[in-house]
Amino acid sequence: MPTPADTLEIPTVDFGFADDEEQRQQLARVADESWIARGPFGYIVFTYEDCVAILRDKRWHSAASIVSELRQVSDPRLKNRQRQSILSSEGDTHTRLRRLVASSFTPRSADALRPFMREVLNDLLDPHTANGRCDLTVDVLEHYPIPIICELLGAPREDWRLFSRWAEDVLRIFNATAADEIDLIIQAQDELEEYTRGLIADRRRRPADDLITSLIAAEEAGDKLSEEELVMMVEAVIVGGTDTTRNQLGCSVALLADHPEQWRLLAEQPELAPRAVEETMRFSGAVRGTGRFASEDIEYKDIVFPKGTFIAPALSMANRDASVFVSPGDFDIRREPSGQPHMTFGSGIHYCLGAALARAEQQEALPILARRMPNMRIDGAVTWKPSTVAIFGPEKLPLAFDPN
Repeated sequence: MPTPADTLEIPTVDFGFADDEEQRQQLARVADESWIARGPFGYIVFTYEDCVAILRDKRWHSAASIVSELRQVSDPRLKNRQRQSILSSEGDTHTRLRRLVASSFTPRSADALRPFMREVLNDLLDPHTANGRCDLTVDVLEHYPIPIICELLGAPREDWRLFSRWAEDVLRIFNATAADEIDLIIQAQDELEEYTRGLIADRRRRPADDLITSLIAAEEAGDKLSEEELVMMVEAVIVGGTDTTRNQLGCSVALLADHPEQWRLLAEQPELAPRAVEETMRFSGAVRGTGRFASEDIEYKDIVFPKGTFIAPALSMANRDASVFVSPGDFDIRREPSGQPHMTFGSGIHYCLGAALARAEQQEALPILARRMPNMRIDGAVTWKPSTVAIFGPEKLPLAFDPN
């Protein structure tokens, strides 16, 4: 006889995703006791197997569609402007959107931007390498992904400051402080939509070799993206393609600062970059978890989760699962692939659409940073974003290195 979820005798934790090693160890002790725990909003699952199972079960829907409810944001302006998004759509709608846009997000399309990625990063580093110090987050990473998104979309490179602000402000809806920042969120949404519609209108008049033109032309069996769907996709690229990459690179460099021998190795052997990216994302992912809710009553492991139940796969914990990764607490950029991918990009139908671009940006950035910042070390207090944010990373990352 299945057990109702609300009658389970399981641990309770007051935070869902670890901000530091001490919190991760606390969660690890809970995970040793139980594969599932009660969390701030519902339930948290810890193991790789259970995270994958839930993310691949189409009955568990993306919580992106109910994030304002979870954050107890009741402003009617947000509800009135909700529309279908590839981040929150499910079933046939999601399948159709993903099918129409998949050809625009291939590794080959990301590879075409690699020379530009190297150019952007080297230009950002040039003012700092002779001095031998910088705040990597403020001086470099805040500015790195956005010119690449501009290039991808065919937008003017100088608009990167707008993209940066819009991405940060729109994503505030996922933060615990969202209720206090509604005006800022709505203003960013409105400005981003107006800009996006202008870009699309311009590409309809003047097609170019860029993502927007590709999305406008995307067609299968006579089916095409509507104007609203085009706007949604371009906005998803601007928002999803900026904050994630810059925060992940911040997490990765902060981690590598604790492993100077591997930093030197990366400078000497840039061919290790693909493995370094996968290992840093496994060990210190900027996306530490995600959320799903039950679209119907769901039975899993002889437990019944009623319709509407919220569950959070703890991706950062799954990435340290000893049943999948050998010596998961050891960080090594030479680590042999386990045959199972890390979970930071997610799994199932909502697996990160921009994974190829994110990988390419990091694979180009890390060896250049290692080569141009030899003997890199932390040079002051690192300030991390609060645990209330959806995408984690350093706000300030002061570094010193040998001038060159």
